[in-house]
Amino acid sequence: MTSPTPSFRDLGIEAPVLSVLDQLKFTIPTPIQQQAIPLAIQGQDVIGIAQTGTGKTLAFGIPMIQRLCRSPGIGLILAPTRELAQQIDEAIIPLATAHHLRTAVLIGGASMRNQLHRLRENPRIVVATPGRLNDIIEQGRFRLKDVCILVLDEADRMLDMGFLPQIRRILQNTPPERQTMVFSATMPSGIVSLASNHMRLPARTEIAPAGTASELVTQELFIVRKENKARLLGQLLRQHDEGPVLVFVRTRRNAGRLTQALRADGHSVAEIHADRSLAQRTSALNAFKAGNVRVVVATDIAARGIDVKGIALVVNHDLPDDPENYVHRIGRAGRAGHTGHAVSLACPDQGQDIRRIEKILQSNIPVSAHPAIPAERFQGGDAPKKSGGGGGGGKRPSRGGPPGRRMGFRHR
Repeated sequence: MTSPTPSFRDLGIEAPVLSVLDQLKFTIPTPIQQQAIPLAIQGQDVIGIAQTGTGKTLAFGIPMIQRLCRSPGIGLILAPTRELAQQIDEAIIPLATAHHLRTAVLIGGASMRNQLHRLRENPRIVVATPGRLNDIIEQGRFRLKDVCILVLDEADRMLDMGFLPQIRRILQNTPPERQTMVFSATMPSGIVSLASNHMRLPARTEIAPAGTASELVTQELFIVRKENKARLLGQLLRQHDEGPVLVFVRTRRNAGRLTQALRADGHSVAEIHADRSLAQRTSALNAFKAGNVRVVVATDIAARGIDVKGIALVVNHDLPDDPENYVHRIGRAGRAGHTGHAVSLACPDQGQDIRRIEKILQSNIPVSAHPAIPAERFQGGDAPKKSGGGGGGGKRPSRGGPPGRRMGFRHR
C-alpha cells in the first residue's frame, strides 16, 4: 500500500493561509515543513535540523504569519548574511502581504534612514542581521519587548561569524514567554547551549543527520596542481555548458583574480564577497537569477546566502577552511527537489582536508581524471579511492545520476 501524498492541508494550517499557498502553487510540503509546521503552529519552541535548500523558510514563515494574524506582537527573524535576510523577506512577502502584515529588512550596507522609516510603519515581521539590529536597538528605535516570535535561521553560521554575543543580548531582552525557533544545518555545542538556556522544552526535528549532503547532488573530485586549477575549471565550464554555475574560493583576492581570468576566457562572470558593496552583491545576485550572468565566483559569505533555483554545477575551486562548509557549499545545487553536481579541485597536499570532509559526509568522494590535465595523487601515500571506469573518457554524464556515480568527460 502506497503512502498518501503529503499536503499542506494536513498540517493544521488555516484556510486563509492555505488559499495563498494554493495561489503560489505550493501543494506538497517538504519533510522539514511536514515536521516543523504543526509543532510551530501549536506555539512550541522548535529546533529544526535540515540541509540547505529544504524549505526551512516556509517551515517557520507559515506558522509565524498564522500566529501573528491571531495575536499582537512582532515576529523577528535573525539571519547571518544580508543576502539571506533579503531572500527570507522575499519568500515571506507574498504570504505576509495577503494577510496585511508589513515586513522590514534591517541589514548592514543599506540605508539606515530607509530602514528606520520602515520601522516607523510598524512592521509585524522584521528580518535582520544581528549587527544591524543591535545598532538600531542601541538607538532606541526597536523594542525587543514587542517580540512574540523569534527565529534564528542558519544559527550555526551566525555562531561561526561571531554573532553569539549579539544573539545572547537579543535572547535576554525579548519576553521569556516568546516562541523561539532555531533552524540550522548542523548542531554545534553553541546551539545546544542556547537551547538549554533560552528555549522552553524545544521539540527537535531532524530531517537528515547534521552535515549530511543532499542525495540529489552528485559529487566528484579532481586532484590537480595549483597552477592547473584555472585551466581545469575552464574545461569544466565548457563541458557543463548548461545552467548556472557557482564557483567557491577561499579569499576575496582569489575571487577577483579568478573572475578576471574567467572573463578573459569568454565567460559571463560576477563576483560576490565581503569587499563588494551590498548594491554590487545584490546586482550580481539578481543578474545570476535572471540568467544574465552564468557564473558567480564567491567566498563562503555566499555558502548559505544564495538561493537560485536550478544551479547545475557547484565548483570548489578552493576547498573550504571549515570542512562543514563543504556541505553548505554543495547545497546550493540540488535545492527544492532539483538535481545538481558538485566538483572539487584539491591539490596534492590536501589529502587530509578531503578526509575531514569525507568524515562529515560519511562517504568517499569519487575521484576523476581529466584527459586535458595531468592527473596527480595525494602526497604521503594517502591514496584516494578511484571511481570506476578508468581515466576520464567516455560519454558526458546525464545530470541527476545517483550519488557517487562516475562522471566521465569528453575532450574538446
